Amino acid sequence: MPKIISANLNGIRSAASKGFFTWMAAQDADFVCVQELKAQAGDMTPEFLNPGGYHGHFHYAEKKGYSGTGVYSKQQPDRVLIGFGSPEFDAEGRYVRCDFGQLTIISVYCPSGSSGPERQEAKFRFMDLFLPHLAALRAEGREVVICGDWNIAHHEIDLKNWKGNKKNSGFLPEERAWMTRIFDEVGYVDVHRGIDKREEQYTWWSNRGQAWAKNVGWRIDYHVATPGIAAQARAVAIYKDERFSDHAPLTIEYAA
Repeated sequence: MPKIISANLNGIRSAASKGFFTWMAAQDADFVCVQELKAQAGDMTPEFLNPGGYHGHFHYAEKKGYSGTGVYSKQQPDRVLIGFGSPEFDAEGRYVRCDFGQLTIISVYCPSGSSGPERQEAKFRFMDLFLPHLAALRAEGREVVICGDWNIAHHEIDLKNWKGNKKNSGFLPEERAWMTRIFDEVGYVDVHRGIDKREEQYTWWSNRGQAWAKNVGWRIDYHVATPGIAAQARAVAIYKDERFSDHAPLTIEYAA
């Protein structure tokens, strides 16, 4: 039963200092997808590169202390692809693909537009490029699980204060419609929602105010998968007993 974890670390060094790799070792997951490394190759220690014998593959941002993604796996991938073919966004370290037989595991960190209009425009450019990429990936006929921080809450149930965020990045109508197209047009599945339709299943909390304490959160971390493997999902868990970053790790176990 493959066990797959997605975790935005908000800095791999910070998360490590808070016990992330100790927790990760205890999970015994087959694949761990991480985002927001905020590190360059020269910053990566042996523990970060190959924790507990895992094979790690990473996409570093050119800008120091920014973005970055990675995939940890128990077995060495048959093929690794760094970046998805966009010069602008590949420079930001947003995408790692690892193939294992007929299974593809991808770690993605979609841009946030919350820092201002320029970044929101960049987010829209990313969306315009990434949707056809997702369609091409689907057309390969493989089973695919794309884990990561998508920086979009899809439905009203996916954030606490949805009424107050209708005009804010992460819950804009255009962003939500884009997520709908991924599922309804391209044919991927929101695995978490397929097996857990409860309210307040959040994965990110602002560091402002009492968001964490009051559970005023957003569900912006997803497993987006092809229907075959999505149908094998058996259990989902959001880990909140410890805080490694402003996100909580999202774990899904698959029967396949």
